[in-house]
Amino acid sequence: MRVERENLFHRIEPLLPHVEHPSRYLDHEWGACEEQDGPFHLCMCYADVYEVGQPNLGVAILYNAVNAQEGMSCERAYLPWKDMSALMRERGVPMLSLEGAAPLASFDAIGFTLAHELIWTNVLEALDLAGIALTSAERNEDDPVILAGGPSAWNCEPMADVFDAVLLGDGEESIVEVCAKIRERRAAGDTRAELLLALSRLPGVYVPSLYDIVVDEFSTRWGYAVPKQGTGVPAVVNKSCIPDLAATPAVAGKIVPYMGIVQDRLSLEVLRGCARGCRFCQAGMTYRPVRERPCEQIVEAGEAGLLTSGHDEISLTSLSTTDHSQCAQILNRMHSDLRDRGIRVSIPSQRLDSFGVEMALAVGGGKKGGLTFAPEAGSQRLRDVINKNVTDEDLERAARNAIENGWRRCKLYFMMGLPTETDEDIVGIVRAAERVLQIGRDVVGRGYKSGVSVSISVAVFVPKCYTPFQWCGQLAPDEVRRRQQLLLHSCTDRGVRIAYHDSSTSLIEGAISKMGRAGFELIREAWSRGCRFDAWTSEFSFERWAEAASACGFDLEDIACEQFDLNARLPWDHTSPGVSKGFLQREWRRAAEGVTTPDCTRDSCVGCGVCPTLGVSNVIVEERK
Repeated sequence: MRVERENLFHRIEPLLPHVEHPSRYLDHEWGACEEQDGPFHLCMCYADVYEVGQPNLGVAILYNAVNAQEGMSCERAYLPWKDMSALMRERGVPMLSLEGAAPLASFDAIGFTLAHELIWTNVLEALDLAGIALTSAERNEDDPVILAGGPSAWNCEPMADVFDAVLLGDGEESIVEVCAKIRERRAAGDTRAELLLALSRLPGVYVPSLYDIVVDEFSTRWGYAVPKQGTGVPAVVNKSCIPDLAATPAVAGKIVPYMGIVQDRLSLEVLRGCARGCRFCQAGMTYRPVRERPCEQIVEAGEAGLLTSGHDEISLTSLSTTDHSQCAQILNRMHSDLRDRGIRVSIPSQRLDSFGVEMALAVGGGKKGGLTFAPEAGSQRLRDVINKNVTDEDLERAARNAIENGWRRCKLYFMMGLPTETDEDIVGIVRAAERVLQIGRDVVGRGYKSGVSVSISVAVFVPKCYTPFQWCGQLAPDEVRRRQQLLLHSCTDRGVRIAYHDSSTSLIEGAISKMGRAGFELIREAWSRGCRFDAWTSEFSFERWAEAASACGFDLEDIACEQFDLNARLPWDHTSPGVSKGFLQREWRRAAEGVTTPDCTRDSCVGCGVCPTLGVSNVIVEERK
């Protein structure tokens, strides 16, 4: 029996005085869409707390795309924090949407954004709190259709039993098509099985229940997916891809929150995709091709967004904003228009090889805060292995330019555990930071009053699907800890501050990133033992995960550190971003030889396969320099 749609805020309101940050649960924010009349209701759920999920640009894009359709309504939901969820369970209050305080179980469909693998236990928590069966097979005819998409959807196999359908690639158009199909087929009286079969016919939509898993001599231990006999579903589901980003709205509408959020600024997506070809970067492979928005559209969207949101900062977001062929023009236009209004323009980080003082001045709006660069590896040899086409000279030139023009703080991002890494590469991380610090001292002078500081952040490399390193094994935790100690002991200058990631968290991420459908048993067991908010350092419990793995008969280290055969059929081969396996294998071999591959937006085609497979091409406004 379908759960009735009704506003249950009166059941949440008495709980608000007893929880942290009650504003997490308030509706009617400025800029939120009012519910439309119509027969179809979607709830977009970001399975983390409000202040983490609210600024997510992907959710905002889909939210507006659906609400722009006649007869469709989209609301949002965020996972209540532990104190609120405990009270809700105690009082029998189900998980509710934000706008209308309606039970999630009353919606026609629920869409989960898979921002990262460590959010998966939160997805189970959200479904359970909503009173919805955790797996597709357990759901009734009238239950909501559970959808998923986002950056971690490419190997969704460990969660495949949970989702009715997974949307691969760009979602602005496909979410509308999926919602329309659900509405149409339910109106026609289709069974749930017939509805899911109809969804599988849409471009970029993967319906896990229509595939069997085969384990044989050609596969890894996790097997590979093949269409069930008689379903007619594609052997490989290619992603949806918008050919021209300029044809979509530049601002997804900005909802003004009641509380401080993690990225409290107006976000503008200036381009989508990256062709730099860093071999560790999943997003760089899966978001291809590159599609730029023109300068005029970006500047106009920024002005409009500021008027409706009241923000004092614009963030120009993308995988590599400074690669935009009109980046300097965009920054200069915005700086000229906004500097007298106290509006700051920011970009996530500066590329070393495209960094210029003029651009940085435009970014900072005249303010000299900190600059962030990502060399990724401590030696030129290892940067060639990972295809990070920047040099020591790029780093030193960028640092000198910045310090000579007033910047005093620099943050450098690196990774540890990259393929072929040696102790010399680890020590090279410290030496690179010390070189930057020395340049600062040469320019400004020594001593605390100079204000020059360098900090480095070192993440543990986790191999991800659809990258040339998808066959790699992850560095064992004991070896990670040894290299972290080597990093610390190699640094003798107090002017360099070092931070690094927890090896246990990376081990869990690495293990569940490599598993197939059998991994759901581990995730469900971990959730049942209390694992949730695993991306929060304060909430992550390796002990619970280890206990769950033991109960399921899994060895986490063995799974994460396993190296796959280059010719094996992989658990995710049936969901494709368009990048060919042959290209990834070729890039793996070039990595082993330390041979770099150029950027196709500045050079010739590198044969990744995306454009001919998807019928798209790079869209570059002007020639990239």
